Amino acid sequence: MAPGYSPDNLFKLDAKRKVRFMVLVIFVVAISAAFFVYPAVWDKAAQKINIFSPFRVPQFIKVPFKLGLDLAGGTRLIYIADVSGIAGKDVGSAMSGLRDVIERRVNLFGVSEPIESIEETETQKILNEQKAGNKEFLAADPYFKPTNLSGRYIKSAKVTFDQNTYQPEVSVQFDDEGAKIFEELTTKNVGKQLGIYLDGLPISAPVVREPISGGSAVISGKFTPSEAKKLAERLNAGALPVPIKLISQDSVGASLGQDSLDKSIFAGIIGFLVVSLFMIIYYRFPGIVAVIALLIYTALVLSLFKLIPVTLTLAGVAGFILSIGMAVDANILIFERIKEEVRFGKNLGLAINDGFSRAWPSIRDSNISTLITTAVLYYLTASVVKGFALTLGIGVIVSMFSAIFITRSLLKLFPLYYLEKWPRLI
Repeated sequence: MAPGYSPDNLFKLDAKRKVRFMVLVIFVVAISAAFFVYPAVWDKAAQKINIFSPFRVPQFIKVPFKLGLDLAGGTRLIYIADVSGIAGKDVGSAMSGLRDVIERRVNLFGVSEPIESIEETETQKILNEQKAGNKEFLAADPYFKPTNLSGRYIKSAKVTFDQNTYQPEVSVQFDDEGAKIFEELTTKNVGKQLGIYLDGLPISAPVVREPISGGSAVISGKFTPSEAKKLAERLNAGALPVPIKLISQDSVGASLGQDSLDKSIFAGIIGFLVVSLFMIIYYRFPGIVAVIALLIYTALVLSLFKLIPVTLTLAGVAGFILSIGMAVDANILIFERIKEEVRFGKNLGLAINDGFSRAWPSIRDSNISTLITTAVLYYLTASVVKGFALTLGIGVIVSMFSAIFITRSLLKLFPLYYLEKWPRLI
């Protein structure tokens, strides 16, 4: 065997190559993520290269951030529920059902956040689509009177087309109890109108042509396909368990949202710079490594926000900034453990390995407890808090990867000989 190529040296050389390869992969992924987050830098460089190069450099993929109501602007409606007629023990379940019905109605129109309003259409000027309500079927004799048939008896409603005229109509299917009530109602009111009301406002008034049995009915008229679809959606959305009243309506302008976003980003940058300065002053070389790892971490998390996509609100931005602090906390635990191992007289390579091994249980347990908290917040709270929980949870997961793989690889990449020669660097 050639001098200097003992099995131990070969093993060390192979390990070094693995570290270099891992660091190369990390930087390639991080740079790609950074361009994905902010593609303007790539695009400007590509334009300059394309002027002189015979080969055309394509522009980078553009995926915008999904901004929430408080950042993108929009309209917010606040309703108050009248629970005076509900027993105290049933208020919680009634409010939960109220939220579910409103969100289901809003989602029918493709709205991303339940607190956003929906514009009124030409055919439904009198109806606010944001506001859900209790459907009632009222018989006309000569004016509409209340009946026992309400929206809770409806199993489904869908758009169909008449086989002869090909005009759109709405097919309604009642449950067993609703079918009996509807048959009795139509038998007594042949030739009369049957009014369908939502929050006391009429949305349809079809004429009963004959007694209807079997639990199925067809609402026909001069519908356009879009009008028939909207009527079916309203019938499917469900009845509110309690009445609600609009108490507040305000708008968030796009300029106000952009101003809030700019301030949040500025605060995040200042916080990042202060933390970076502290890490470099206190931990010296490991602090520089931590700052590089944090930059990579930031690019990875922001790219995930675009890919998922995560609806970014001010609360979500706060969760992301908090996750940066938790990522720094993991690095501090690691560096303190490494210092302890060095004080015990271990060489730096062994101290780094043992320091990471000793710090990992604390990092794992603290992050798992945080993830449990974010899961509870996400599934049991309002949409505003959900944004905070989601961004914090994603940030915590990525921070564990950053602390164990990125920071460790960067530390091992640097020749340990120089760190041992100048111990003040650590």
